[in-house]
Amino acid sequence: MKNYSYSGWKLNGFVALIVQLAIAVGAGYLIYFATNGAEVIVWALVTAIIGFIVDLIMLGGYMMLEPNESRVLLFFGNYRGTFYDTGFWWVNPFMSAKKLSMRARNLNVDPIKVNDKAGNPILIGLVVVWKIKSDGAYNAVFDIDTPVEIGASGLNTRMNVLENFVAVQSDSALRQVAGMYAYDENSNGASTEVTLRSGGDEINDRLTDELNERLSIAGIEVIEARLNYLAYAPEIAAAMLRRQQADAIISAREKIVEGAVSMVKIALERLSAEAVVELDEERKAAMVSNLLVVLCADEAAQPVVNTGTLHN
Repeated sequence: MKNYSYSGWKLNGFVALIVQLAIAVGAGYLIYFATNGAEVIVWALVTAIIGFIVDLIMLGGYMMLEPNESRVLLFFGNYRGTFYDTGFWWVNPFMSAKKLSMRARNLNVDPIKVNDKAGNPILIGLVVVWKIKSDGAYNAVFDIDTPVEIGASGLNTRMNVLENFVAVQSDSALRQVAGMYAYDENSNGASTEVTLRSGGDEINDRLTDELNERLSIAGIEVIEARLNYLAYAPEIAAAMLRRQQADAIISAREKIVEGAVSMVKIALERLSAEAVVELDEERKAAMVSNLLVVLCADEAAQPVVNTGTLHN
């Protein structure tokens, strides 16, 4: 059965109050009329009692809806539709109404320990913004059962049930998505592989799609899902920090060597073009070696002054 809007008989709550007041006044008048004569008028007394009973029964038909609220209406266990009209209303008092909020809610999933694609233990957390879909009230009420632990603790309300369902499914979806990506790139070269650190919107979209697929059974729509915490687990955090530092040093060295080679090339070309000095291949090799040592060294080079001839 699918969700549909309630189309049965309803009455404005204030009009119903006036009707109920009229019945109460009429019943009171009949009692006065039946008991103030020479003898009790049975039919009037019975009618007054019935009126009071009807008046009491009518009290169970009132309900008030705020914006983004709904009521799932049941008539002795049979689904009669979902009531969405905001305001003060009166419906059949023999109907039971299950209250649902259609407003957006936040769920903060505390960081959990999982293994990424490479098998590294990481800590990852999630924030989910969700709400019940406009056509999902039936599913939210009748397709999700109440966990034993919630019922035993006295928190057996529909929204508590849904929040627990979203929390469990969010944990499961987060574990699955985290296992599909590596925490970070393991190489210094350019890589097109999406990682948890660099994925950004793609990871968030994947989480949103995964959660929507899992929560659709409950009539729930995930508006947004985002990672709000990402770190290596404590047992490998120090080792991974050293690896990241080593990667940074290697990358810096590559840039230094690339720049040094370029500078040596320019120096040789300028010396040759401007005929400053003629060098044979052996002298060029020595010059290149000296320049590379000077340019690539961590510390400033100590100059050595040659006081002899060019070849000594």
